Amino acid sequence: MSDNANELGIATRLWFAWACFFRVFFDAEFAYRAFKAQSPELVPASTAPPPQVVEKPVERIVERIVEKVVEAPRAADTSSALQLLALFQREGRFVDFLEQDVAAFPDADIGAAARVVHEGCRKALRAHAKIAPIRTEEEGARVTLAAGFSPAEVKLTGNVQGAAPYKGVLVHRGWRASDFALPTALQGHDVNVLAPAEVEL
Repeated sequence: MSDNANELGIATRLWFAWACFFRVFFDAEFAYRAFKAQSPELVPASTAPPPQVVEKPVERIVERIVEKVVEAPRAADTSSALQLLALFQREGRFVDFLEQDVAAFPDADIGAAARVVHEGCRKALRAHAKIAPIRTEEEGARVTLAAGFSPAEVKLTGNVQGAAPYKGVLVHRGWRASDFALPTALQGHDVNVLAPAEVEL
């Protein structure tokens, strides 16, 4: 026995035996070489099988686990929203109105400004989207919601108990966009610029 054998402590040998167990169990080529090194006289060189590339079950299991890892959610694309906001600014000065401190203005001035903003933003919206009410009844009318109604289209408020059908008063008709199209942005256009600064010379 070599003197170096005494340098392997019990902990090292235990770890090495554990590692070799799995390697021998899952790697046929390694198992053959280890067996031949331990008992070379039992495996004639002429009958040694050629090395084979085999799929290692442990590695394949790890690959499958990695494949199933859920990707981190990507940030939502805000370019369309920014384009629409830029249209509202261009047609109705919407951003200017929201960023303006109106607390010091009289109600008459605020009402006049709101009328301009409303007209411009309505023009921009109708030019690029088709909006229709979800419910056709007039607001304030009594309605009945049958079983199977879409919670995405109708929100229940007040004293909600039991199961459908529900009877109540239509407070808001809701809105649905049946069509929405924005102009194609030119190459190099920065959608984050809602309105360029203006400098008069």
